[in-house]
Amino acid sequence: MITLDALPPDPQTLRQAYGCFPSGVTAVCALLDGAPVGMAASSFTSVSLSPPLVSLCVQHSSRTWPKLSGCPRLGVSVLAADHDVACLNLSRKEGDRFAGVEWEPTGEGAVFVHGATAWLECSVEAEIPAGDHAIVLLRIHALRAEPETTPLIFHASRFRTLAAID
Repeated sequence: MITLDALPPDPQTLRQAYGCFPSGVTAVCALLDGAPVGMAASSFTSVSLSPPLVSLCVQHSSRTWPKLSGCPRLGVSVLAADHDVACLNLSRKEGDRFAGVEWEPTGEGAVFVHGATAWLECSVEAEIPAGDHAIVLLRIHALRAEPETTPLIFHASRFRTLAAID
């Protein structure tokens, strides 16, 4: 029989449990007044094929999301295994998040990270309150995928890579 512990008031135990689920890591970026603005997001998932929707979860305390949410197009780059430093830069609270990050804008104002495994040009479809986060639904307008490029994985508060099982 599996014995469960009561949920303690300290969120660290819950964060540890959430960390047991591996996730990919994305960069969500756009041009704002001619400069790139972006953030890293690991709470990203596919939602629907028709219409084409993906989602991400954003903390209410984010100072970056309010800047991005009003942009007409957002670039979602699914980061590759060698993007660990880029991910850390895009996660910074202060300083130049794009230092050392190779990026390129689209004509619509989305910003993409070079070398990603997939790129999705999106717009905000809806924001749904969910506790201390918002679930953001993004509609995909254009995309490119490089499935042979190994993605960056976040698991147990560490970056990891995938290993193929043959």
